[in-house]
Amino acid sequence: MKKHMVIFQPAGRRGEVDEGKTLLEAARDLGVDLESICGSKKTCGKCKVRIDEGYFEKDAIDSRMSHLSQLIEDEKKFIKPEDGPNIRLACTAEIQGDVKIFVPEKSRAGKQVVRKTATERAIALNPAVKKYHIELTPPTLHDITVGDSERVTEALKEKYGLNITTIDFPVLRKLQDILREGKWEITVSVWIGREIVKVEPGFVEDTYGIAVDVGTTTVVGYLCDLTTGRILSTESMMNPQVPYGEDVMSRITYAMMNTNGLEKMQGVIIDGLNQIITTAVESLEYGGKKCGTEDIVDMTIVFNTAMHHIFLGFNPEYIGKAPFIPAVQKALNIKARDMGIKINGSSYIHVLPIEAGFVGADNVGVLIAEEPYNQDSMELIIDIGTNGELLLGNRDRIYSTSCATGPAYEGAQIKFGMRAAPGAIERVKIDPDTREVMFKVIGKTDWHAHLEKVDAKGICGSGIIDAVAEMFRAGVIMKNGNFNSNLNTPRFRRDSEGKAEFVIAWADETSVGTDITITLGDIRAIQLAKAALYAGAKLLMNKLGIKKIDKVILAGAFGSYIDKESAMIMGMFPDCDIKNVYAVGNAAGDGARIALLNIDKRDEAERKAREVNFVEIAVDPNFQKEFVQAMHFPHMKDTFPNLKDLLERPSSPVEMKEKSVK
Repeated sequence: MKKHMVIFQPAGRRGEVDEGKTLLEAARDLGVDLESICGSKKTCGKCKVRIDEGYFEKDAIDSRMSHLSQLIEDEKKFIKPEDGPNIRLACTAEIQGDVKIFVPEKSRAGKQVVRKTATERAIALNPAVKKYHIELTPPTLHDITVGDSERVTEALKEKYGLNITTIDFPVLRKLQDILREGKWEITVSVWIGREIVKVEPGFVEDTYGIAVDVGTTTVVGYLCDLTTGRILSTESMMNPQVPYGEDVMSRITYAMMNTNGLEKMQGVIIDGLNQIITTAVESLEYGGKKCGTEDIVDMTIVFNTAMHHIFLGFNPEYIGKAPFIPAVQKALNIKARDMGIKINGSSYIHVLPIEAGFVGADNVGVLIAEEPYNQDSMELIIDIGTNGELLLGNRDRIYSTSCATGPAYEGAQIKFGMRAAPGAIERVKIDPDTREVMFKVIGKTDWHAHLEKVDAKGICGSGIIDAVAEMFRAGVIMKNGNFNSNLNTPRFRRDSEGKAEFVIAWADETSVGTDITITLGDIRAIQLAKAALYAGAKLLMNKLGIKKIDKVILAGAFGSYIDKESAMIMGMFPDCDIKNVYAVGNAAGDGARIALLNIDKRDEAERKAREVNFVEIAVDPNFQKEFVQAMHFPHMKDTFPNLKDLLERPSSPVEMKEKSVK
């Protein structure tokens, strides 16, 4: 196949790339971090690049726009005059000759800030893998009728009452050497009281396990001491599957449409998990204890259903279309060596069960972490992400559902949206009288007005929610999401195409050289996302026959970082006493950790996952009505008595006029 030289600036990465590959594929191959929130679906417009034309003597390259495939209609709607000349979308432009590309600041993918620290929880210790120390007498000629393995299992039975049924074969092969190396004193790691998965010479007390939460966007691992329950290190990373699609449907589509697509995505997540394991072990060594990856003798893992199928190598096609049937619902125990996971090869990876098509093991992790089935109060638990998952109920009954919120909360479909990376606006306040804006940027310690250099690059999910809620509270937008056309502020204007927008950051406060704005399209994307969550909650309330919720629990990294008042002003969930709305951190990861440290919780997870009543809201006849009503801020009809103090303020003459417009 013909190859062409491709150079990316300012990264300076270069290499020979196969003809016909897109610039985005070339960026992946050459290790260039290029933003692509929609996963090459040509719907986000975030991967804009500039083609430098001419002969570059230093690089010995003749770069031309004509060395790329023709501009297509999908690109034209994203490329604006203000972008400058020679702009293409990297996901569509195919390489047909040598090219030199400049990646603008706003198209560079920054390292996402991963906020998935574990929550302090009291966990009863009863791990699946325990260590047992035994000493044998050296064999003599009188013992020739009893093998070493039989002597070990008999000693474990006599001393600890264990009925060992299996010694994993690779362990069995090393047993005799280890016995003699330890001078007949060994430590045996036993899985659920019946299988030997590791044998070590001498007395070894430290026992390690790792719990992992694989999210659509981020992956986090908690290395734990199985004898104390203590978290020894926490490591996280961006999900390496992101370049293949920002949301689950993009990745399912990639697996379906590309040769070896499933294998590629499975391979990169396994490599990513091994990187997390290695880094966790290395950070532990720096802390004074020495541990190798082979010393990790147990692992639990949770993920949504799509990530579950891709990790296990199941064809995800069938969960991507009605009736959304998963390959398997029950929990699985898989040898680490069979998955290529670099812990002790004979140990097991425990995959928590899934509830239904798009309610996965991560939601089961939330379930056993929060235990709504043991509560009297009516609790709504929301795990907010590209796919919102809801649990509602108490000890009497629990319902669950999944809402396709889309990737707007991750910055997709938002004009200046981006991930939660340095430079992203993460907090917004708008003065209700002057409509002046205050904002805070990730990586900066103070609000922008107190900084000499702000360098805002875009706006992330928590900032978008703040901005839209504040715009509604300040009368910038009306209940139906439309801009109030009577606004008298320079921040409200129309762009070059005549579309209304509101300025959050002026150009001199940014690093991208242009004003950062919220557009009507941005507001609509947020309305669609929040309406899906609200409609899902209302339908679950209808199933339970209740009119109010006692508690709202926000789970996940995103749910834990958004402002709960902003979320309620927007109408992301039904009215609730704001004191009873709280975040619990990465409850899915906590659930994985609980299952790692207590085998009884694995049985509980399996049992409770089957008891939850799953509701497929997409086929509910009332969904459309609830969804349309939830498009309004905070809602078309439902009352929010707990918002009264947040929304009421003295009205100026201008605001009185705006109320008449509403």
